[in-house]
Amino acid sequence: MTAAENVCYTLINVPMDSEPPSEISLKNDLEKGDVKSKTEALKKVIIMILNGEKLPGLLMTIIRFVLPLQDHTIKKLLLVFWEIVPKTTPDGRLLHEMILVCDAYRKDLQHPNEFIRGSTLRFLCKLKEAELLEPLMPAIRACLEHRHSYVRRNAVLAIYTIYRNFEHLIPDAPELIHDFLVNEKDASCKRNAFMMLIHADQDRALDYLSTCIDQVQTFGDILQLVIVELIYKVCHANPSERARFIRCIYNLLQSSSPAVKYEAAGTLVTLSSAPTAIKAAAQCYIDLIIKESDNNVKLIVLDRLIELKEHPAHERVLQDLVMDILRVLSTPDLEVRKKTLQLALDLVSSRNVEELVIVLKKEVIKTNNVSEHEDTDKYRQLLVRTLHSCSVRFPDMAANVIPVLMEFLSDNNEAAAADVLEFVREAIQRFDNLRMLIVEKMLEVFHAIKSVNTLGGQGRRIAGCQELETSLGNMILYCARIYRGALWILGEYCSTKEDIQSVMTEIRRSLGEIPIVESEIKKEAGELKPEEEITVGPVQKLVTEMGTYATQSALSSSRPTKKEEDRPPLRGFLLDGDFFVAASLATTLTKIALRYVALVQEKKKQNSFVAEAMLLMATILHLGKSSLPKKPITDDDVDRISLCLKVLSECSPLMNDIFNKECRQSLSHMLSAKLEEEKLSQKKESEKRNVTVQPDDPISFMQLTAKNEMNCKEDQFQLSLLAAMGNTQRKEAADPLASKLNKVTQLTGFSDPVYAEAYVHVNQYDIVLDVLVVNQTSDTLQNCTLELATLGDLKLVEKPSPLTLAPHDFANIKANVKVASTENGIIFGNIVYDVSGAASDRNCVVLSDIHIDIMDYIQPATCTDAEFRQMWAEFEWENKVTVNTNMVDLNDYLQHILKSTNMKCLTPEKALSGYCGFMAANLYARSIFGEDALANVSIEKPIHQGPDAAVTGHIRIRAKSQGMALSLGDKINLSQKKTSI
Repeated sequence: MTAAENVCYTLINVPMDSEPPSEISLKNDLEKGDVKSKTEALKKVIIMILNGEKLPGLLMTIIRFVLPLQDHTIKKLLLVFWEIVPKTTPDGRLLHEMILVCDAYRKDLQHPNEFIRGSTLRFLCKLKEAELLEPLMPAIRACLEHRHSYVRRNAVLAIYTIYRNFEHLIPDAPELIHDFLVNEKDASCKRNAFMMLIHADQDRALDYLSTCIDQVQTFGDILQLVIVELIYKVCHANPSERARFIRCIYNLLQSSSPAVKYEAAGTLVTLSSAPTAIKAAAQCYIDLIIKESDNNVKLIVLDRLIELKEHPAHERVLQDLVMDILRVLSTPDLEVRKKTLQLALDLVSSRNVEELVIVLKKEVIKTNNVSEHEDTDKYRQLLVRTLHSCSVRFPDMAANVIPVLMEFLSDNNEAAAADVLEFVREAIQRFDNLRMLIVEKMLEVFHAIKSVNTLGGQGRRIAGCQELETSLGNMILYCARIYRGALWILGEYCSTKEDIQSVMTEIRRSLGEIPIVESEIKKEAGELKPEEEITVGPVQKLVTEMGTYATQSALSSSRPTKKEEDRPPLRGFLLDGDFFVAASLATTLTKIALRYVALVQEKKKQNSFVAEAMLLMATILHLGKSSLPKKPITDDDVDRISLCLKVLSECSPLMNDIFNKECRQSLSHMLSAKLEEEKLSQKKESEKRNVTVQPDDPISFMQLTAKNEMNCKEDQFQLSLLAAMGNTQRKEAADPLASKLNKVTQLTGFSDPVYAEAYVHVNQYDIVLDVLVVNQTSDTLQNCTLELATLGDLKLVEKPSPLTLAPHDFANIKANVKVASTENGIIFGNIVYDVSGAASDRNCVVLSDIHIDIMDYIQPATCTDAEFRQMWAEFEWENKVTVNTNMVDLNDYLQHILKSTNMKCLTPEKALSGYCGFMAANLYARSIFGEDALANVSIEKPIHQGPDAAVTGHIRIRAKSQGMALSLGDKINLSQKKTSI
């Protein structure tokens, strides 16, 4: 496989001259220059040869004047030079000059300096000419007995590559290396020798392992890794060998090397499905996550734990390790914590839910004590959601969780407080036995919900700044939103006379002295003092985002007025112009007043309570019409409050049913629909896990199936490689051959002298082009070179090497392209070549463009509605695409968009069911580079145009980067054209 090839690069830094050096000047420097000049000239020669230049006249010069030098830098450069220089004539015979070079190799292999010996041995691994290697074999064998380990381990590698490529040169290599391995003491040499035996003679490797299997724990980690690989391969090919080696794998779980522990755990899981083996491997994974400091390592190992959980038989074992998994929460990284909480939530059961809740409650308390970090609020929100899910799944735990969570209502974290409100609303509706507890706790924390005025002096010190106006506006909206939710819950579920009186008391305390207008005018007249209104320096008027004026001065009073310090929360919202909370307050007052009238029989008390509620609404209306608030009350809020006043004045049974019964029934319907949706998703998930084999299913023979079809019997190391290359490979696993054919791009025409086609192999962060080049002429094509260039956020890693094509011959050329972001990219270029015997200039065949499909980098993802709205507000790039298709069904068009963009529909299926002539849906996807993409589909079917009318509308795409938004828009436009008439 192309992606599995190990590629090593040698980087040579050469300053770019204005003109390329001539062959004469290079020859002069190589003959007569000093060591520094020869070094620079040799570098230039190497670069020119890599760029396709032919310098045959310099070969003998380098052999005569450069090869005898003992300078280490020149010796390293010479190894690169001998690797790339053509060593054969056009007819394939070895150049006579290479005999001299071969003698130089032999001298270097006998050099007293171990670095020169080792470097030469490494270079010999890259030689492909058996004629050059044959005279060197005695010297290579002698290097196995050198005193220095660097020479010995490179000698083993050289013998391995020579044995693999030219077995006739050293037929006794496995026996030689086995004897070397038995007597060797150095860990790196033993590792290389053992690795060779694994691939060259596995039986000898097993014989050696059998003699030292009890001492494996004392070996170095590099040798232990190779032993794990051998054990897996042997047991994979011959399952009867498992009992022989499984104890060795158990011992390697206690290795001091994290890499060995990780590989041993993965091997143990594939070799045995016994509960003890799964538990040992899972425990090893958990220890790795806790002890490793690299967050990427933690995430990788967490993914392995999640894969273990997917197996039904392993889930029960992992449930006993939930408390150990929660130890990972000590990691400060938010992504690690998020995956850990999700894994723990998936594994929680009635046996361990109580312990889980205790740990999560401790974590919640910890977040209140730690200093504010940018991820602390998000972590707190994750904890709240996890506790919410535990309480819904296990109602017995709700009573323990609710008192802790409701403290968040007085917290500055908007997301956590909003999640708590959602949880409390769901809990108080579902669990009748907890209503008294929730109402009681809500009354306790109601007065502690912070208002924007608690910012006090901090706000005044930077008064006038646009950022302050924005932050204050957001804080006001947040506090008002929490107040509205708390008021709704209290108004809906307070059922006793005492609770209703308590709610009224809290509302009065939050509003302060009434009538509001008169009391505010009195405070305004009594509190303004000239000494507190100090302003020095030039004054500048600024216009904020909301259209209001702000004054920015060089010095402002840093002390808030007593009026603002003492202002009650609800009064603060009203004076800031947020009268939506007043409309919610009016609804709450109406509900509790109607309920109070039904509970209390005394007419005097009834009238008194109703009158007080009506007085509060009237004073709010008065305030809204006055000039005191920053923004006047809206007509909608006036209508709502007036309606509530009318309902209280009449107290009709119909209105009582609407306010006190219908609202709760609507909530009940919504929660029921949500619960059904969750159960449906869980059912689908469980169906995916259950592997059923039908009686008439075909039998899969391992020898006749592709590797990707072998499921659990697939090579674990191959699976690891595929996982490292991203999810694109997993999509190909269903039908790899068909998928590969779909990605073949024809680059030239069938009548061109050179035919070329490319297979575009997309890995996670790079693209490998496997180009097939066919010589369709009767001439030999020399220096056939693939020249490529890129457009977009793509970068060519290396230039493909030139090659020679015989008549009607073909070859494969590979090129690597690096990808940096999710944008549309184009690869273009040409093939140039020389015709042997022709005196004309070089010939050129222009290639067709290769368009890189961004869908290989975009994957469906999920997020909550709140997160979607937040990202929609934050993302600055929007691309509006007009629907242009011949499809006539709204749902069919939506499914077509989902398929062509790899996005996921966040809108529930029930909301999209039915037919009403229009449809709106939210879509979400995430790229492998961490880029989010949002889309809103708003489409309709013009009924007046008849049943065959095409779908019309718009698709709005939002992303953080311009390239993502434009690329997705182009993809949608392209997919629409395919379905258009």
